[in-house]
Amino acid sequence: MAEADTGADADTDADIDVVRVAVWSGPRNISTALMRAWENRPDTVVVDEPLYAHYLATTGLDHPVRDEVIAAGETDWRTVVAQLLGPLPGGAAAQVFYQKHMAHHLLPGVDRSWIAGLDNVLLIREPDEVVASFVRGWSGPGGELRAEDIGLPQQVALYDELVAADVPPVVIDSADLLRDPALYLQAWCERLGIAFTDRMLSWPPGPRASDGVWAPNWYAAVHESTGFAPYAPRQVRLTGPPAAVAAQVRPLYEQLHAHRWRP
Repeated sequence: MAEADTGADADTDADIDVVRVAVWSGPRNISTALMRAWENRPDTVVVDEPLYAHYLATTGLDHPVRDEVIAAGETDWRTVVAQLLGPLPGGAAAQVFYQKHMAHHLLPGVDRSWIAGLDNVLLIREPDEVVASFVRGWSGPGGELRAEDIGLPQQVALYDELVAADVPPVVIDSADLLRDPALYLQAWCERLGIAFTDRMLSWPPGPRASDGVWAPNWYAAVHESTGFAPYAPRQVRLTGPPAAVAAQVRPLYEQLHAHRWRP
């Protein structure tokens, strides 16, 4: 793990009364719907995948609208971390700063010591469903899908690091949450010491100014949504390399699933 000065200190530069929630997900999960739920609170500001520009600039991967993501974002991870620990975006006065992250954006060169100071959640999903959804979009350099693109290796590493730091993250399986969003969101707010509001269960359709510039490529279903879709198991049939990747990451999913939170 690299050691570096992030340029911010959560105890001195930031408002210590702000609850900083970091949700680390893999792709093709309910992470954007969750961001909608939290953004619909009157006391919350959100940020959408703040490490994405750094990830693309560092890896050189050819994601959809790659150049636009890099141009619109911040490519220096140290500056991103300073923003995540510092004053709220736009000078907003809010109680909650909700950070939507992709776990695979945590590249090896990024110091992770700052993460222990956040209220962390690992959002997981059954890997066959993730892979089936993901390969319909972008599937990696040259078209090949890798375990690292799914985020589970990074989620397991982050789980182990936070447990070692004595701040274990909450693990939420998206299927569990979709079966009873009200139960999970109420209990989540209770854990954080903030009041639940039923505004988290529904929201107006359409895009948001907070959406990343990649939203037109990936957020169509969320833009049409007004709440969480009811859970429905999917019949997935994978073959070839996608099936191999799903099989490769399944033990990692099962490892985290064994620690999942049940309110």
